[in-house]
Amino acid sequence: MTTNSTNPNRWRTIDIVIASVIAVAFGVIFWAWDAVWAATENAFLFFPPAQAILYGMWFLPAVLSGLIIRKPGAAFFTETVAAIISALLGNKWGATVIIQGAAQGLGAELAFALFRYRVFTLPTGMLAGFLAGLVAAVFDWYVWTYTYALWNYRVPYALFTVVSATVLAGAGAWLLVRALAPTGVLDRFEAGRERALI
Repeated sequence: MTTNSTNPNRWRTIDIVIASVIAVAFGVIFWAWDAVWAATENAFLFFPPAQAILYGMWFLPAVLSGLIIRKPGAAFFTETVAAIISALLGNKWGATVIIQGAAQGLGAELAFALFRYRVFTLPTGMLAGFLAGLVAAVFDWYVWTYTYALWNYRVPYALFTVVSATVLAGAGAWLLVRALAPTGVLDRFEAGRERALI
């Protein structure tokens, strides 16, 4: 029988602190990214669904936290708290982003759970991004874009969302962990002790 003191899935104080720091930092980044989204709308007038290529930033904390903390609930917790911070700071989508953030966090969480929180490679990170993006695309399909044309907007918007999530959030988070590991800031985590992730 595994005790709490030896349970590898038990959250440590440092896990809670780092997940919270990532969440708060990205809550602020989300708020700033809202402005980037608004500022770039005109740049995508040639094909508005293509703006979803920027969507991946909103999934990054879930994947990043999952890759660093490597405990059940890390992706969900971090993404949800980041969404709450974003909502508190104000955005044009209102409190709905909290529900959406929680759903996206669960999507990323599923990828890590599929490997029983034992595999944290680039493909795992990309799968986490992909699933977070897929959840977001489905959410948007029924909440935000349901009035738009199916083939001219909704389908390409969903595809751009998933691609952005896979690359920007999935691969991006993995590369960020790779960049941080040699600095020593992650030494309290397994991710920081792995100098050659594959």
